[in-house]
Amino acid sequence: MADTITPAAAQPSPAAPVFEPTAYHVKEGGEGIALDVEKFNLWYGKSQALFDVEIGFQKGLVTALIGPSGCGKSTLLRCLNRMNDLIDELRIDGRITVDGHDIYAPGVDVIALRKRMGMVFQKPNPFAMSIYDNVVYPMRVDGVSNRGVLDEVCERALRSAALWNEVKDRLKESALGLSGGQQQRLCIARAVASDPEVLLMDEPCSALDPIATAKIEELIAELKGHYSIVIVTHNMQQAARVSDNTAFMYLGRLIEYGDTQTMFINPKKRQSLDYVTGRFG
Repeated sequence: MADTITPAAAQPSPAAPVFEPTAYHVKEGGEGIALDVEKFNLWYGKSQALFDVEIGFQKGLVTALIGPSGCGKSTLLRCLNRMNDLIDELRIDGRITVDGHDIYAPGVDVIALRKRMGMVFQKPNPFAMSIYDNVVYPMRVDGVSNRGVLDEVCERALRSAALWNEVKDRLKESALGLSGGQQQRLCIARAVASDPEVLLMDEPCSALDPIATAKIEELIAELKGHYSIVIVTHNMQQAARVSDNTAFMYLGRLIEYGDTQTMFINPKKRQSLDYVTGRFG
């Protein structure tokens, strides 16, 4: 796990935010772009929530989305697998591409898209069924019924989520009997069971105690490289610990995106500096 990065010293805030073109300084070592967001705008009815967002999420790395409440982090995250489609009066403009294909193009199979984008939510949401059935649920939805295949997927996913040794003798028990931290790792196992390319995490530790949070952070470090991970977090120390790249959002705009060390030690934008040094947020 990466060391915690100490933010730069605070400086006086400007009277009002100035939105300059976003500067990109991303970490070397990514194997190309997993998801490319191009001039993306989003409206809820007449209210605009995202403004000309442009960002490329690198393959095999962890990208943290930070910013104050209501800045558009979770909205952007849910656009990446089209979860926002379920909201009435939603309108978008711009493109989000995977392997050069626009995920909002007419005729896109949204179910197939979501299989490529595993999702972990803010609060653990295991189903009211056994641990085993929770993990293999995505496979059964796909019509897989071979017990040998399901057993293999279950063990692989639980090992990936660092949970196998804790539950291997309890697979028939209800998932609701697990601790909060174990439930969240179970949800991660369920998310990776269908072998997605990208893992989306929306405040995955906000409902957990410090010990469980540490285990999730260790797990993120282990999953990095196998998956491209995008994590929304209000915890800047967590962003500094787990991510390779960090994007700072404010009022629906992407203010700055760069490698995490630069973002926390020497950000290019005054708004980024003010946020990471705690002057607002």
